[in-house]
Amino acid sequence: QVQLVESGGGLVQPGGSLRLSCAASGFTWDYYPLGWFRQAPGKEREGVSCISGSDGRTDYGDSVKGRFTISRDNVKNTMYLQMNSLNVEVTAVYYCATLKTDGLACPRLERISEYLELWGQGTLVTVSA
Repeated sequence: QVQLVESGGGLVQPGGSLRLSCAASGFTWDYYPLGWFRQAPGKEREGVSCISGSDGRTDYGDSVKGRFTISRDNVKNTMYLQMNSLNVEVTAVYYCATLKTDGLACPRLERISEYLELWGQGTLVTVSA
């Protein structure tokens, strides 16, 4: 079965950290560009980060730059999102996805919805005191 499975979400206090994981099964993602997006209650889907399929270049949304780090392990078919200095604004369901672009580069994060090919069921991140 072809699927992506996110894990690592949970409840964390402001200022804390979480590491999300995304595991692929049923296929190998080789050099697909990969991304994370999130959706908070009552809000639009938002691109969080992307990592290219060619040279490992990364991109981040303005609200998470300097706090989040995306990485991928193509041998393990796993992707990660290290989230530091968390604040309540990051509370959302986080999804990982393969992105279908013309090449191997990341698309513009504000248009990530146009490039989603496969995504998981999401993992909830809640930041609260």
